[in-house]
Amino acid sequence: MSDWTEADLLHWDEKILRVAEDLGLDWHPIDYEIIDYQEMLGAMAYVGLPTHYRHWSYGKEYERTHTLYNMGQTGLPYEMIINSNPSIAYLMRENALNIHLLTMAHCVGHSDFFKQNRMFADTNPDNIIDSFKSAAKYVRQLIEDPSIGIDRVEDILDAAHSIKYQVPRFPGIKYKTRDELLAIEKKKMTENARYMPDLSRQPLQPEYNILRFIAEHGKNLEEWERNLILIVEESSKYFIPQALTKVMNEGWACTIHYKIINELNLPDNLHLPFIKLHNQVVRPHLGQLNPYHLGFKMFEKIIEEHGFEEAMMVREVHNDISFIRFYCDQPFMEDMNYFSYSFKKANKSITIDDISNNDGWESVRDELIKNVGLNRVPVIFVDEVEKGNTLCLTHEHDGRDLDLTYARKVFDHIETLWKDEVKLVTIVENEIWEF
Repeated sequence: MSDWTEADLLHWDEKILRVAEDLGLDWHPIDYEIIDYQEMLGAMAYVGLPTHYRHWSYGKEYERTHTLYNMGQTGLPYEMIINSNPSIAYLMRENALNIHLLTMAHCVGHSDFFKQNRMFADTNPDNIIDSFKSAAKYVRQLIEDPSIGIDRVEDILDAAHSIKYQVPRFPGIKYKTRDELLAIEKKKMTENARYMPDLSRQPLQPEYNILRFIAEHGKNLEEWERNLILIVEESSKYFIPQALTKVMNEGWACTIHYKIINELNLPDNLHLPFIKLHNQVVRPHLGQLNPYHLGFKMFEKIIEEHGFEEAMMVREVHNDISFIRFYCDQPFMEDMNYFSYSFKKANKSITIDDISNNDGWESVRDELIKNVGLNRVPVIFVDEVEKGNTLCLTHEHDGRDLDLTYARKVFDHIETLWKDEVKLVTIVENEIWEF
């Protein structure tokens, strides 16, 4: 039996919002939906977006999580919130009141972050729900079209999903059009008679938005296939800022829920369980990075050393990469006991490469940066389209080789989209490698 009523939630939500206003936060209004654990599983499978288009991978994720949950091998998230205006957040009916209080305060932190952080400037929160709804309707129409059908739709979606992060990594950057680039090149030619660029080259400079390039320049695509690819590209624009700020976003939300709840003067029967729950959320995880722990500790450090106003500024302008680079100094790295290691496939052994001391802390920090956000996803760009319509791709090698088994499967997906010859150049074990 629940230890709360909807009236209790409304009462505490009012108090939470009052404290948030006193802190100077500025968030989108939040609409809470009370759902059961089955509905939460569905929300998780659809990455929080109830209007997302159908795809078999979401059903697979639902079944996986459902099985693990029933076996007691995983829990469910305390909260899930959509970056929209108003924000939509889910509260699980089975949770106790102290969990709901943490969740609501946590969601205020997330919504404030969504609204204030520059990475989210182009996510269009006012219309995002309708946008996903329109995309889902279009996909459903294609599936129901006898001349197309579910198999052909899923082939394109599968292929597009495999490179959904092969788009510009940093939102807000305005890229020049081909006409603008041509104008620049022609101006250089007038200024230097010896400058003779190949103006027929496609693209004129490396193109990092592979999805859009294929949609716009694939000669053998049907119109509906182009539209599907662009739907996946638009969907990626919504999720990329969240991937770029996972540590910051969760760290800020934890910081805010901790400050808010401690200002509410809760009775002991609510406050003590909250402290226990908070500590569970921000604890370090053995053998892996807990973004809640790292983000919370970093904002805690910033507030202690520079004040809350500095933390407010940080949550506006940084992403995970710059956040860690600027604020993970040697004392912090030593306190966190961070180290870097490598796995030797030959003998299946683990070697400690560096520890956070005078000599190694910067190396450990740089390795940490390599493993946050989208830095674990290889960067691939379109170099050119050769005569005969061969799509030439290049891997931007950063010292880490591609997983060739995985790369081959992705390569096949790109061929499915391009519908012609594709070439990928990379480096494997210090030698040039070509698919």
